[in-house]
Amino acid sequence: MTQSATAPAAEKSAPDVPPPRRPALGFRLDMRTLSLLGVLAVLVVVGGVTQPDSFLDTSNVQLILTQASVIGVVTVGMTFVIISGGIDLSVGAIVALASVWATTVATQEYGFAGILFTAVVVGLGCGLVNGLLIAYGGLVPFIATLAMLAAGRGLALQITDGKTQVVTVDGVLKLGERDSYILGVPPLVMVFAAVTVVGWLLLNRTTFGRRSVAVGSNAEAARLAGIDVRRQRLYLYLLSGLCCGIAAFLLIVLSGSGQNTNGNLYELDAIAAAIIGGTLLSGGRGTITGSVLGVLIFITITNIFALNNLETAVQQIAKGAIIVAAVLVQHRTARE
Repeated sequence: MTQSATAPAAEKSAPDVPPPRRPALGFRLDMRTLSLLGVLAVLVVVGGVTQPDSFLDTSNVQLILTQASVIGVVTVGMTFVIISGGIDLSVGAIVALASVWATTVATQEYGFAGILFTAVVVGLGCGLVNGLLIAYGGLVPFIATLAMLAAGRGLALQITDGKTQVVTVDGVLKLGERDSYILGVPPLVMVFAAVTVVGWLLLNRTTFGRRSVAVGSNAEAARLAGIDVRRQRLYLYLLSGLCCGIAAFLLIVLSGSGQNTNGNLYELDAIAAAIIGGTLLSGGRGTITGSVLGVLIFITITNIFALNNLETAVQQIAKGAIIVAAVLVQHRTARE
């Protein structure tokens, strides 16, 4: 009798157990991606309505994707850093330094390989310095990368002496010409797509990605779980530096030169694109897909404003409003 009496009581108490929240989280992430696609679709409609002859033209679409490629590669690396709870304010300066170092007369003597190798190595070197200062030197990411921003810009200015370094290597210049397009797709866009795919796989299908999320969610818990937090942070800033080196090479191909002003405000654009894409500034959550969509949204806005001859100030106000709206949505989502 005792067993039969307690069984119904146990059954009645079961509904009081709260359901798991994981399916709801997945739904919110899907809805966030869909909302970004919706915003991008609205922008395409606006561009098509305001400038029907030029916005939807094939050459303009190629231009949008090409411009998105450089900042997009930087944003992929930035996304990893922010997911881990860090920040990198030096990405624009690293792109500038890598681009001018790779386009010096001495470097161009080694041809295509010399320019590409130098850009990547300089990016990795700067990322290594950032990572060592933050992971093992104990510096706050904001301070360490701010110092790299100042040092990188200063060194880039010293190398160029304020002058533009023109690229004379035919192999590099041809990559930016229409003759090099494959099925109408510029090579720079293909590189951006490859970096995006690799970044997505790295974040979602590898231990490296899971460790990055764990460090951003709770660094102490990650350490207790056996993750070498300092080494992981070092790797993340190396990855960011690598992305900056690749982006610097793409910018060299796009502009045909190296300038100390290259990469101006890239850090703000990359952070904004990641935030728009759903990456939390506090770390622990983010998607490569969302960040890429954020880049496309910003580049499309810039293109629409340019085609309609609107002032840059209005464009910056629009970007700021979008960033604020995205952060407010993040806070609301986090409270649910």
